[in-house]
Amino acid sequence: MHSWTVTVDDVRGAHKMLAGVARVTPMEGSRHLSSLTGFPVHLKCENLQRTGSFKLRGAYVRIAGLSPVERAAGVVAASAGNHAQGVALAASLLGVRSTVFMPSAAPLPKVEATRGYGAEVRLHGLNVDEALTAAREFAEAAGAVLVHPFDHPDVVAGQGTVGLEILEQCPEVRTILVGTGGGGLLAGIAAAVKPLRPDVRVVGVQAAGAAAYPPSLAAGRPVALESFATMADGIMVGMPGDVPFAVVEALADGVRTVSEDSLSRALLLCLERMKLVVEPAGASPVALLLQEPQAVEGPVVAVLSGGNVDPLLMQRVLRHGMAAAGRYLSLRLLLVDRPGALATLLGVLSRADANVVDVAHVRTAPQIGLAEAEVDLHLETKGPDHCAAVLAELREAGYTVLRQG
Repeated sequence: MHSWTVTVDDVRGAHKMLAGVARVTPMEGSRHLSSLTGFPVHLKCENLQRTGSFKLRGAYVRIAGLSPVERAAGVVAASAGNHAQGVALAASLLGVRSTVFMPSAAPLPKVEATRGYGAEVRLHGLNVDEALTAAREFAEAAGAVLVHPFDHPDVVAGQGTVGLEILEQCPEVRTILVGTGGGGLLAGIAAAVKPLRPDVRVVGVQAAGAAAYPPSLAAGRPVALESFATMADGIMVGMPGDVPFAVVEALADGVRTVSEDSLSRALLLCLERMKLVVEPAGASPVALLLQEPQAVEGPVVAVLSGGNVDPLLMQRVLRHGMAAAGRYLSLRLLLVDRPGALATLLGVLSRADANVVDVAHVRTAPQIGLAEAEVDLHLETKGPDHCAAVLAELREAGYTVLRQG
C-alpha cells in the first residue's frame, strides 16, 4: 500500500471537520426492493445532501485543509455538475474565491446552481476532460489550487464519511453498494468501513459503457478506456485516479457493471416506489440489485450518491426505463391504405387497453407500396404481459408488425 493511502483516522478527522457543514443524510428502508431481492435493502440518501450529492464532503475537506496563502489564491475545479456545486458551496462557506470550468453543453440548471453557490463559472470545451485542461491552465496562470473531483487524499477522506454514517445507521449491514466513476466515494467508504468491519463487503458499481475499474484492477494499475459513454454522467470517467485506485485495490471487494437498461429501470423505480429523485449515477447500486440480486449478500445498503438530474435527461431516461420495464412499446405497422384504416387500427388498440402516446402515419415513401401505408406507434402498456397481449391482438386482427422496440 502506498504512503498516501487514506486511513480510517483520516476519515474520522474529516467527519469532525464536516460537523455542522454536511448533513447526516437519511437511511431509508425499501420494502419493495427487499421483496424483490429477498433480503433487507436500505438506501443511503446522499441525493438529499446539500447541493444534491455527496461531493460537498470531499470538496470541503480539501479546501479546509489549504494554507492561508493557498486560500488567498483561490481554488479552481472542472465539472459538469455535482463536483462543481460541491466546490462552489464549500469555497463560499470557507470564504475562498472559486472558479469552475464547465463544458459548454452543461445543463443550464447545474450551471445556474453552481453560480448560485458563489462560483465564477466559465464554459469551456465539449466535455469535462477539455474543461479540466482549461482548469489546469488557469491554476498555473493564476496560482489557484486545483480541487480534483476524486484524485486527492483529502477528497477521498471526505467522501469516506458516508461510510462512517452507514455503520452508525445500519450496523447489521453485510454489503455496501457504491456507484463508481473515478473511485473517490468507493475508496473513501472502503477506507472507513473495512478496518472497522472487515466482514462488510464494499462493492463498486460502474456503468458497463464506462467501466474503467475492472480492466484496471486486472492490470494492477489505472488503465484508460479508449472510449466510453453512458447516461450516468456522474460516473462517466475514463480512468481511475491514482489515489482512490490504491485504496480500492487494497480494500474494496470488487467492482461490478450494470447496463443502460438497468440504470433507467432503477431511476424509474426510485421515483415511483421510493418517491426519490435520483440521477442515473446515483441509481447505479439499485440497478445492480435489479440486474444481479443473487450476486449480493444482504442486508444491503445502496448509496444513492446524487439527485442532480437534468429535466430533459430525466424525460428521456424515464421513457427508456418504461420501455425496459415493458411499459412502453414502440411499433411500426403496415396498413392497407384506404379510408378509415387508421381509425380501425386505433379501435383495435383501444380494445387492447393500450394508451397511444404518439402516432405517425406515412403514406408516401420509396419502400411503401402504392396501396400501403406505414404507421409508427408509441404506446403505454401495463407491463411485459400486456405488451405481448397487444401484439397478439394486432396480429390476430391481420396487421403486419414491421418493427418493435
